Amino acid sequence: MDFNIAALCGDGVGPEVATEAIKVLEAVGKKFGYSFKFHHGLIGGASIDATGAALTEDTLQMCRGCEAVLLGAVGGPKWDDTRAKVRPEDGLLALRKELELFANLRPVKVLSLLANSTSLKPEVIEGVDMMVVRELTGGLYFGQPKKRWHTPEGRRAVDTMDYSEFEIKRIVKVGFELALTRSKKLTSVDKANVLESSRLWREIAVEVSAEYPDVELDHMLVDACAMRFIQNPKYFDVIVTENTFGDILTDEASMLAGSMGMLPSASLAGIPEKSANKAYGMYEPIHGSAPGRAGQNIANPIATILSAGMMLRYSMNLVDEAETIEKAVLAVLEAGNRTYDIMDEGKNKVGTSDMGDLIVDIILK
Repeated sequence: MDFNIAALCGDGVGPEVATEAIKVLEAVGKKFGYSFKFHHGLIGGASIDATGAALTEDTLQMCRGCEAVLLGAVGGPKWDDTRAKVRPEDGLLALRKELELFANLRPVKVLSLLANSTSLKPEVIEGVDMMVVRELTGGLYFGQPKKRWHTPEGRRAVDTMDYSEFEIKRIVKVGFELALTRSKKLTSVDKANVLESSRLWREIAVEVSAEYPDVELDHMLVDACAMRFIQNPKYFDVIVTENTFGDILTDEASMLAGSMGMLPSASLAGIPEKSANKAYGMYEPIHGSAPGRAGQNIANPIATILSAGMMLRYSMNLVDEAETIEKAVLAVLEAGNRTYDIMDEGKNKVGTSDMGDLIVDIILK
């Protein structure tokens, strides 16, 4: 069986970590008898340099012709001009919008063997296992008007947090569906004490909850949620929230797991069907392009490799194969291998490509 994957390696360390994920997927294909065909394209700064656009129509059409997209990372100081008409992130936002990737799934699972990689007490973080569901195509990042201008009093700018009933309902349903497969507890995060969009969000979450009587729903303000992440992160199981809140909270949550280099993500165009368990998606680590570490063979590829595992699970219904990747990552870590960001005393420090090779070796045993 053949699977077509669009590989958009991006900028900075993106090509390095994406290369390791591709290597791991090829090992899975060899082990289980599948053929993964990778179609390479440019996005972000690399695309701006080559074409003047952060995402070209040709690359977009290539993605549409594949089962899924594997993304490295985009951006860097080279293109970081606040006055620039085109920015690397424009390509990422356009890809999410054009492919209707509205549901971003970010699992946060703390491995006990990495408990010393964080600044929090082990007893606070051990056992944390949550899934954050972030709405990805609405809110401040896409709402209109969005502009800046000059006035007699000085410069001004506006961004608009805009949500429709349809957008809120479909993402909340993703949260409830995932909660059904876990501990049947869903926390909806908003800012309903201040924002009208959050008040609508909360109302719709309550309405949708009537369709899921077996799931316990609670509401939490985003600032309280940020504090609870540090105070008692084991309180959470599934969280659903809007775009900006989800972006910030999951970066905070990555510190529970020790490093952004450990956390994968899936951006889906729908709720995986219970029978087929397939949804078109884009898969990427939650970390950025880390241009200062590019080309040094030190970046942690595990987040990107685990993202490839999520691709197998959600877009290809290859659950056993996804678990094979997850088990291989765990085995390599249990053997004491660490990249610089999760390094601990007495462990074996390895580089980007070495970590990929070690995971491949476990898969092919």
